[in-house]
Amino acid sequence: MHIGEVAERVGLSLRTIRYYEEIGLIAPSARSQGGFRLYLEADVARLQLVKDMKPLGFSLDEMRDLLGVLDKLDDQGDADENREQIVERLAMYRVAADARCDALRGQLRIAESFAGTLRNRLTSHRERSS
Repeated sequence: MHIGEVAERVGLSLRTIRYYEEIGLIAPSARSQGGFRLYLEADVARLQLVKDMKPLGFSLDEMRDLLGVLDKLDDQGDADENREQIVERLAMYRVAADARCDALRGQLRIAESFAGTLRNRLTSHRERSS
């Protein structure tokens, strides 16, 4: 796939995808003879992971590290002696993601309460004006 199709599928701008490539988060699998970036489904999945980390507030360094952990986990056999350490690091990121989701749920409850207050005030005002 060319970068435009990838951008449309994942919902990111071309500029963002190029930036992620520049800082080493993602890389196209190949380039055409004309130098155009070419992406495989695995590249799109990796880019989707990066996009999914963004709302949870992961830093670029954390994203890079987590992608490295996932790469190591995928590349290693089950008998590798470092596998347990890699799984532990992945578990650490899962706990962090869960905590950040909980924090976002709390923020959403506050935002929904505020929106409800505004709805009630608006309804009250309209009823008095009628």
